[in-house]
Amino acid sequence: MGDLVYIRYKDHVLFRDSDPCLYKPSIRETVGWLMKENEEAVWIIWDRSVHTLPYEKVQPWESGLVILKSHILEMRRLG
Repeated sequence: MGDLVYIRYKDHVLFRDSDPCLYKPSIRETVGWLMKENEEAVWIIWDRSVHTLPYEKVQPWESGLVILKSHILEMRRLG
């Protein structure tokens, strides 16, 4: 697994049956392991199993985010 990173980014906001002018992108943050990175996006794992559980027959699944680099406001590696 990659480096532990902190990312602050702009996220999309879904609005429904309301005035669209009231909304703007939300500023969010996440901490996780950098799994992959290319010129367009970063892949962050923020939840994973430490050990395979007895009932799991395959590698446990991981949860995370794909964030577009154009939406990242700050990204730093954590020591």
